[in-house]
Amino acid sequence: MKSTFALFDIAGYVALLLWGTHMVTSGVLRGYGSALRRSLGRFLGRRSAAFLFGVCITALLQSSTATGMMATSFAANGFLGLAPGLTVMLGANVGTTLIVQVMSFNIALVAPILILLGTALHRRSDDARYENLGRVGIGLGLMLLALHLLVLAMAPMENAQLLKEGMQALSGAPVMAVLVAAALTWLCHSSVAVVLLIVSLATGGVVDAPGAMALVLGANLGGTLPALLEAHTPVARRLPLGNLLVRAFGCVICLPLLQPLAHWLAALGDSPARIAVNFHTVFNLGLAILFILPVQKLAQLLVRLLPEPPRPADQGLPLYLDEAALESAGVALVNATRESMRMADMVEGMLKGLVEIFGKDDTSRAATISKMDPFLDRLGVAIRQYLADLGGEALNEEDGERSQEIHAFVINIEHIGDITANNLMEFAAKKAERGQDFSADDIQDLANMHTQVMESLRLGIAVFMRSDLRAAQHLMERKELLWRLENDASDRHIRDLRQQRDGGGDVYLRILRDLRRIHSHLAAIAYLPLERAGLLQGRLVQPPTNTFAEEKV
Repeated sequence: MKSTFALFDIAGYVALLLWGTHMVTSGVLRGYGSALRRSLGRFLGRRSAAFLFGVCITALLQSSTATGMMATSFAANGFLGLAPGLTVMLGANVGTTLIVQVMSFNIALVAPILILLGTALHRRSDDARYENLGRVGIGLGLMLLALHLLVLAMAPMENAQLLKEGMQALSGAPVMAVLVAAALTWLCHSSVAVVLLIVSLATGGVVDAPGAMALVLGANLGGTLPALLEAHTPVARRLPLGNLLVRAFGCVICLPLLQPLAHWLAALGDSPARIAVNFHTVFNLGLAILFILPVQKLAQLLVRLLPEPPRPADQGLPLYLDEAALESAGVALVNATRESMRMADMVEGMLKGLVEIFGKDDTSRAATISKMDPFLDRLGVAIRQYLADLGGEALNEEDGERSQEIHAFVINIEHIGDITANNLMEFAAKKAERGQDFSADDIQDLANMHTQVMESLRLGIAVFMRSDLRAAQHLMERKELLWRLENDASDRHIRDLRQQRDGGGDVYLRILRDLRRIHSHLAAIAYLPLERAGLLQGRLVQPPTNTFAEEKV
């Protein structure tokens, strides 16, 4: 019975260690995930910067597995190049060893202080960043406490014959030890927690140095599996597969050399626990030095092994909304942004050539554009559902604002698609059916207004992608320009109709009106960033009066 209770104790302390790791990771991502996301673009231009970024972000997240899943999603969506992503992972693998180095020392006295301070910050602070900082403090304290309790629980187990025999059997079969530790790491989703558990076993004398080193190899190998198994496309699998190949190469090289390596590392500390910790660091640092220079060639190999599949014929299917990324708000928002840009590209394609469709009565092209609207609607529904699944506790204030921006952008793009496919293309069909021709002045005014709408679309995309306040202000100011262009074109067209005594000008006026409506939806993209910056007051422009347009044609 005592041994049974001891096993339950150990299982509980391991669960506490995993929960502490989860709290640290989620606290950093919720409080500072947006800053980390922005940092990716600034610090990954050179190998050294990408490597150091991987080290630092893993030290913050307390998990190379979390870093791997984040980097995998960014790389799959094209936000992060494959070679820089591999370099980030080399740094992440080294970063996780630094965590283990610190945690392996007896600093359990700090645990109650961290938990106390973290709880105070989490409960008393109204600022989400400080609240999540408190969450990180609680998580670190729980990790240290769990490690301390694990060491205490392992002490009586040193003389447990069954456990010692099992560990000795694994020590005598290093390949099996690697597989067992890899499976455990995959189940736990935390190589840090498993390596620290191995250190606890070694500290309790349950496993010798070579056996602990074999288990460390397995933990390194298993840490690559969650990101690989949760990637759903060949492109998404490239980065975790590269990380797996790098660590598998290291395992193959080190497995036959465990005894001499243990003897060599004994100079830095002869206890099995210290040898295991130092081996973990040397293993990952050596792989980083070995692969950081040929990382571009490794990336090319991965592209050949996992080529990008052909895009689906159904354009309404989302390509970037990875469900696994919902655990990280920053990654999920990048995914939603990428999918939203697909919608913007589709709308831009629908609007291009609009003048030629009306000038040449191109009914075939008009019919093709009309068929695009269901694809846009389905993508919009998918993005909104994805954002809804992300919402709630996982979003900090900044991420919540970005989610609102994406939601508003998607709705406005959908409306533009509806106007283009259902209204403008219907007018094109009516014009062709009636055999009605627009004058050269009509086509010129239509072209001028269309050019301004396309320019506003480019500005709207800049506002959406970069929160460019100058572009947002410019986009709002252009509302008056579009109203004036519509009024001038309407006035001239109505005068021409009166002179010709022709009553068939309603189609042309409705086309102008809908182009201006499209611009209104583009200008609406600027509302949220301008409102948050306090620049929206007094910017709304009332449309000028158009006496001619109000008359019945």
